[in-house]
Amino acid sequence: MTSESSSERDTPLPPPAADPAAAATRDIAEVPAVELVTTAAVHLMSAAAVKCGLAEDAEAEGHLDLAEARILITALAGLITASAPDVGGQHARSLRDGLRSLQLAFREASPVPDAPGQGPGERLTGSVV
Repeated sequence: MTSESSSERDTPLPPPAADPAAAATRDIAEVPAVELVTTAAVHLMSAAAVKCGLAEDAEAEGHLDLAEARILITALAGLITASAPDVGGQHARSLRDGLRSLQLAFREASPVPDAPGQGPGERLTGSVV
């Protein structure tokens, strides 16, 4: 016989620790694809904006890095170009507008402008002038 009281036996055990990977998979499975693509695009846009010197005090803090901005803008152009037919007109239009703004900002920030059609992402989107 044990010395457990009746109330101790009726108390449920705490649930086992959840597997973080399983929880993340469950969470991501509930997010629509359009939202995932848009979120990824916004992250690329934000990072590219900082690297183009568009953030407050970006140049003073040493964030201006056009080589990095070129990579981010080209990746963004690829994502937008590839996903545009599937994400819908309104989303695609907004993403294209943001991309074009970044391409123009890159052109303005660059001390040696690229030839038309040679800027970041322009081989995917066409020339931005």
